Amino acid sequence: MLPLKCLIACALLILCCGAGATPYHIEVSKAERLLLLKQGDRVVRQYSIAHGKGRRGDKQRRGDNRTPVGVYSVMELKTSDRFHYFMQLNYPTPKDAWRGYRAGLISAREFRAVARAHKSAVPPPQTTALGGHIGIHGLGTSSERKMRIHETENWTEGCIALTNDELDELRRYITPGVKVHIRE
Repeated sequence: MLPLKCLIACALLILCCGAGATPYHIEVSKAERLLLLKQGDRVVRQYSIAHGKGRRGDKQRRGDNRTPVGVYSVMELKTSDRFHYFMQLNYPTPKDAWRGYRAGLISAREFRAVARAHKSAVPPPQTTALGGHIGIHGLGTSSERKMRIHETENWTEGCIALTNDELDELRRYITPGVKVHIRE
């Protein structure tokens, strides 16, 4: 059994070194066109967004231009010629794949591939009928016209868009594995 002094010292070390610190996560409200960066319950940053130009509801298939609804994780962070920077989400998840399998959009083999990717924490297949390449990105080369569209319209093919400067700020807080909760 450890002496009381040793237990207290260990507890202080854990507290001081940040063990157990609440990780960042993102909450997106499509209806409010809002992205919140949160640490626990505390809002750290808030951004206006644009999202998929498809009608309301969850993403169903490639080309529907909807932003998915649910809980996702940031898988990869990379520069993008088209969008300045891209934070890829793990869409489709097993939930999305199960719905697609039941609807006859994907095969059992494709469903299993999505499930395996999820279990292994690697990006899922991006070329099924469910679509892919969903993430958080910037505007790319900026112009007055692009900024006006971004501020007034949902223009993406299913992603979540911020201005380049906002995305650069958000990137400082994001690492692979950060959870992204998207709601209608």
